[in-house]
Amino acid sequence: MDKIKVIEIKKSVFADNEEDAQALRKELKERGVYLLNLMSSPGSGKTTTLIRTINILKEKLRIAVMEADIDSDVDAVKIKEATGVESIQLHTGGMCHLDAEMTRQGLDNVGIGNADLVILENVGNLVCPAEFDTGAVCNAMILSVPEGHDKPLKYPLMFSVCDLVVINKTDVLPYFDFDMDKCREYILMRNPRAEIYPVCAKTGEGIEAFARALLQRVTEWKTNN
Repeated sequence: MDKIKVIEIKKSVFADNEEDAQALRKELKERGVYLLNLMSSPGSGKTTTLIRTINILKEKLRIAVMEADIDSDVDAVKIKEATGVESIQLHTGGMCHLDAEMTRQGLDNVGIGNADLVILENVGNLVCPAEFDTGAVCNAMILSVPEGHDKPLKYPLMFSVCDLVVINKTDVLPYFDFDMDKCREYILMRNPRAEIYPVCAKTGEGIEAFARALLQRVTEWKTNN
């Protein structure tokens, strides 16, 4: 396997991240590239969920992945080996988030000319990544059952900015005090338009529905390009 490309991204030099994010979205629209920003806390199963989703979609869409982390290239290697799609690692230099300019630096190195869908797996936490617009077309997040159904109450901004919410590790529901109905209620309280997908990335249960929803979003977005 080819060595994973690791990009040392730098802090944005733009004072107004919002303007830069809008400019990036406009550029991606013109190029027909759909950027998905995927967020979650560490250990929620982001990478496993991504692998399952990509393997369903890779025959229908050209996909590339950017894995953001403080250090290491473990996730990018795992994605590349398990799916075969283009994958690069973004090192944030200790920062707990990506902004639009940092995302652009990653896009410049992932080869978006050959991609319909680029997935950015953001740095793992429920606070900082939600505060910075990456320029993505769609924000998604993964909440795992062991984290508890009250997380939408404790981290309101994360759930407010996400269009898609995946509730992962449903296989352990019998072992945790997790109320799915309450969780749905709390998510919709923060964002009435959020789409919610209970899944088990370990077994693949529910991933097909999430993948279909993502494919529909990308297809409609490109059709209206």
